[in-house]
Amino acid sequence: MENYGEEKTTDMLEKRIKIDKLEPAAFKAMYGLEKYLNESDLSETHKDLLKIRASQINGCAFCIHMHTTDALKRGESKERIFLLQSYKTTDLFTEEEKTILRMTEEITMIHVDGLSADTYAEAGKYFSENYIAQVIIAISTINAWNRIAISTHMPMT
Repeated sequence: MENYGEEKTTDMLEKRIKIDKLEPAAFKAMYGLEKYLNESDLSETHKDLLKIRASQINGCAFCIHMHTTDALKRGESKERIFLLQSYKTTDLFTEEEKTILRMTEEITMIHVDGLSADTYAEAGKYFSENYIAQVIIAISTINAWNRIAISTHMPMT
């Protein structure tokens, strides 16, 4: 019987392709999304939180390392990063942040139920339609990056 949820480590050191070298146009397109997000209205805190949370859900060590390091440099507290997985049970996060984190979880795990009507309605209480659109694009982008990094075993260094 297979043990679901247990990480397979036998192929973690397996050499994989470097997509950025093989398909530079694809990476250029991904960086185009990053440029768009950098010029969007999204706050740095919101971007950091959703990138870290999606990367935690997807198990992307490369992205968790990158985005927690970036968040710390921008002034995010270690305590909030340590407790990010438990954001629902702490008062360290604002209701706006909790809504973005719920959106992140629901969109990242789209196969479960997708972005729920309740979470979408909650987002509408705090954010404009444009801001919601930018959040959705940011979540979709980090999920794409996670899939690239995990599939190619991108090293953390």
